[in-house]
Amino acid sequence: MSEPRVRRAEIAVEQAHVDRVYTQLAALKAQAEAMRTKGYEIGQGAQREAIFEQASMLFERDMMVHHANQTLQTLDAEYEGLVFGRLDHRDGELIYVGRLGIRDAEFDNLVTDWRAPAAAAFYQATAEEPMDVVRRRVIRCSGPNVLDVDDDVLIADAVPEDMQIVGEGALMAALGRSRGEKMRDIVATIQKEQDEVIRAPWRGVTEITGGPGTGKTAVALHRAAYLLYRHRRQLGGAGVLVIGPSGVFTSYISRVLPSMGETNVELRALGEVLDGLEATRQDSSPLAAVKGSLRMRRVLLRALRDTPPEAPDELRIVYRGEVLKLTERELEKVRRKAHTQGAPPNRSRVRVAELLLDALAAKAEGYAKEDGRQIDRAELITDLGERIEFHRFLVVWWPVLYPAQILKWLGNEKRLAAAAKGVLNRGEITMLAADLADRSHGWSVADVALLDELRVLIGPEPKRRRRQTVLEAEPERRGSTGTTHRPEHYDEYSHVVVDESQDLSPMQWRMVGRRGKYASWTVVGDPVQSSWPDPDEAAAARDQAFGAKTARRRYTLRTNYRNSAEIFDLAAKVVIGHAEAGELPRAVRTTGITPEVRPVERTGMEAATQGAVKELLGSVEGTVGVITAMDRVEEVASWFAATADERLKVVGSLDSKGLEYDAVVLVEPMELVTESTTGRRVLYVALTRATQQLIVLASDPDWLPSA
Repeated sequence: MSEPRVRRAEIAVEQAHVDRVYTQLAALKAQAEAMRTKGYEIGQGAQREAIFEQASMLFERDMMVHHANQTLQTLDAEYEGLVFGRLDHRDGELIYVGRLGIRDAEFDNLVTDWRAPAAAAFYQATAEEPMDVVRRRVIRCSGPNVLDVDDDVLIADAVPEDMQIVGEGALMAALGRSRGEKMRDIVATIQKEQDEVIRAPWRGVTEITGGPGTGKTAVALHRAAYLLYRHRRQLGGAGVLVIGPSGVFTSYISRVLPSMGETNVELRALGEVLDGLEATRQDSSPLAAVKGSLRMRRVLLRALRDTPPEAPDELRIVYRGEVLKLTERELEKVRRKAHTQGAPPNRSRVRVAELLLDALAAKAEGYAKEDGRQIDRAELITDLGERIEFHRFLVVWWPVLYPAQILKWLGNEKRLAAAAKGVLNRGEITMLAADLADRSHGWSVADVALLDELRVLIGPEPKRRRRQTVLEAEPERRGSTGTTHRPEHYDEYSHVVVDESQDLSPMQWRMVGRRGKYASWTVVGDPVQSSWPDPDEAAAARDQAFGAKTARRRYTLRTNYRNSAEIFDLAAKVVIGHAEAGELPRAVRTTGITPEVRPVERTGMEAATQGAVKELLGSVEGTVGVITAMDRVEEVASWFAATADERLKVVGSLDSKGLEYDAVVLVEPMELVTESTTGRRVLYVALTRATQQLIVLASDPDWLPSA
């Protein structure tokens, strides 16, 4: 039988099984819908029953409806490509692998969940270690329709005479498919080195390193899904937090976990970690370096201990016809004493009131001693402590503090200079004060970590003010893949995933660490792609964030599946001298298409970019990304205001991290080098976003080192 006829016959065999699976899927959905309907009927019946019976009936209703809704949500999420693999074992056992486990009406296994131990061989078996698998088959589907099959033979001398073997290169075919706007899951193409990371023990810290295109992000997300499946009792209730570098990135990965049936996961960009705030603006590299340094914690601590700008500089109060007065110096002595006692300012007002009353009592006792009199100290403190004028003074002199308020105070260069004396230099103070004084552009991503640090340093506001958040705005929870509502500033996640971890500043590590103090961790990064100028300081802050967890394991992914070898060879040239031996991955896919480097005059850059984009939109089926320096994103985006093709995306260099496109136009690479203190690393990232075609438009040739 010819190869095409064999392939068609084998596709028909798999289609018959997939049809059985989707028939059972429809039956399961019908059962879940019936359960939900029954739950609502129970609720209606409870309204007619005696009051003492209502509670149990309503509880039964809620449980039925909740379980039915969860089941329907899972079944709906798994509809696309439900079955993607098959294992034929030496003993004749046949296992189909898919996105979730499904049994037929007789409880026979139709599909094994990819996370189950029985499915591990689909990812782990090799010709050297076949794990008793004779044939591994990849089944490529679109919805319920089988499009193609591809086989690997792992035990050649055990292949039965009637077993048909079809095709080769399922992984390369999958990797060559066009990209859409959202990241795809990789459950059908997970490789052995990736699977080892996904199934690593859940406790402690798991670090995943590797160059561009090695699947770090996808592996981390699949690890989260696997851990929730295998350890749901330990991890499921508290939830999983996934932190990415930008909102563009979290949007890109947003469908991966729901597509695997996991909804108790929260996705947040670094600019969204603090409740009540969503920051997207990136600071200049020098400014971000100041804000991210641990030195800023000392500056913030001094700033919150400083006298508020509107605080009165004198306290005057009359007691039995005598004026008691505390001068500015005496008040500052009270303030210093209050701060040195260690409690957060927002939890210290009662103690501050006691210190002020003690100071007033001491003043009154001094006056009385001069006149040969005596006073009742307890009576004086009780009297003054109940005075409305005393309380009016107290709330102004020791106000409830908010993080945003303190940062705005530091927009005053004189005040900032006092707080930063001996910590920041004059240039840093001037630069930081100018930024904090101008709130017209909103908070930056780096500001979020400062605000979170201040939130902890000043303590929560009094309970009667709790309707306001630390930013004096209503809290909102963003990015959750489910419907779980957690308390504000929730810190009890069971597992935390941090992507692009090499870019986190020390202050950001402190912020993230607060959310994961009880958690196990999966940390993803690549030192060669780092945009943070002081990796040693960041590493120390990272270790502190992990806490005392002793179980740490590190995995390195070395195969670049994203880029063609032609594209990656060009990208590797720009980080010569910036990467250690073995830090760059190996690209395994070739296309025969060499990336183009086009010299362009600056005055002709707009037309050249438009022309290159038009070419690429016409030559690839998927997405086309235009990557430019961060401060030119709006300008470059305006060049395509009249372009209606939704496949086109314009992004800045930092926002391109973690993303991928079928084709990329890189505008003015030298601007990416000069905009950052780690410019060549940023350029390396931008050059590795394309899977198929790359065009570089440059007016300055110095971006590419000479051979």
